[in-house]
Amino acid sequence: MFNSLTGHLKRLSRDWFLAGMLLAVLLASFFPDAGRSGGWLHMENVVDIGVAIVFFLHGLTISFESFKAGLMRWPVHVVVQLLTFAFFPLLFYPFQALFGGVIPSALMLGFLYLCVLPSTITSSVAMTGMAKGNVPAAIFNATLSSILGIVMTPLLVGLMASTRGAGGLPLFDTILGIARMLLLPLFVGQLLRPLLFRWYSRYKAITGKLDKLVILMLVFAAFCDSVAAGLWRNHGAEIIVVTLAGAAILLAIVLVISTLLARRLGFNTEDEITIVFCGSKKTLASGVPMAALLFGTNPSLGLIVLPIMFYHQLQLFVCSILAARYARRLATG
Repeated sequence: MFNSLTGHLKRLSRDWFLAGMLLAVLLASFFPDAGRSGGWLHMENVVDIGVAIVFFLHGLTISFESFKAGLMRWPVHVVVQLLTFAFFPLLFYPFQALFGGVIPSALMLGFLYLCVLPSTITSSVAMTGMAKGNVPAAIFNATLSSILGIVMTPLLVGLMASTRGAGGLPLFDTILGIARMLLLPLFVGQLLRPLLFRWYSRYKAITGKLDKLVILMLVFAAFCDSVAAGLWRNHGAEIIVVTLAGAAILLAIVLVISTLLARRLGFNTEDEITIVFCGSKKTLASGVPMAALLFGTNPSLGLIVLPIMFYHQLQLFVCSILAARYARRLATG
């Protein structure tokens, strides 16, 4: 067990994306005027183009055949989507009741946002495959969650933020903006998949890194705005510890509940794996661009996206350990 944990830690330490996020935060802390809105790098324009390219490439990768193969496992889909858009958002209320006194309001808004995000496609499918779970069902659920999230995430943010006394969102305009930014290039990518998929596969070593590079640009731009507005001056480094602890608590609760629920409902091991990994994941790839649309005028945007940044790394680390454990159990079974 100790050797396995050490191996996962070493692999995480070699993750260039994690190093890139740390570097983006450091650069934003020292040079906030470069990437802030209206800054000399004009990051808001660069990011918009980058996000469109990333979701166009996502459209190229989604196989309709795999999506269709997972369609029939509808009980799995119901449980996963309820975990994502019902249980996880409701989990925010006891979390807020317990920790509202120690978590700043802008960061608490970030935890609310984390709770209402859709699942992530890439890591949900990858972890399900690693654990020898129901991969077609994982592809279906992760894709469906991303599409539903275009409507559900701004809708839930609007409803839940208003109950916290925050201002409401222009819901229709927000959903339209998110659909234009994420869904339209995804749809175009699907239409052009028969023509361009071979090209994409040939250069996958390069195209596969584009989404992460765009996320790093988004993180840099968000933190430039927040640092310029006084992020570190007003909160200090202890905000990192608070965010990490909060993300770990939410992840632990959802992993335990999704596992117990799948077993209680009598799902087989392959479907349980899909439910656990798809129902507990939250997307960074869609989450940061949507945050820019939902909270773009908020000077604390960097603080709002901090929970999903930490949650993303934690879910990769913890779920890779769980996936290896599932795979060993099935191999010896």
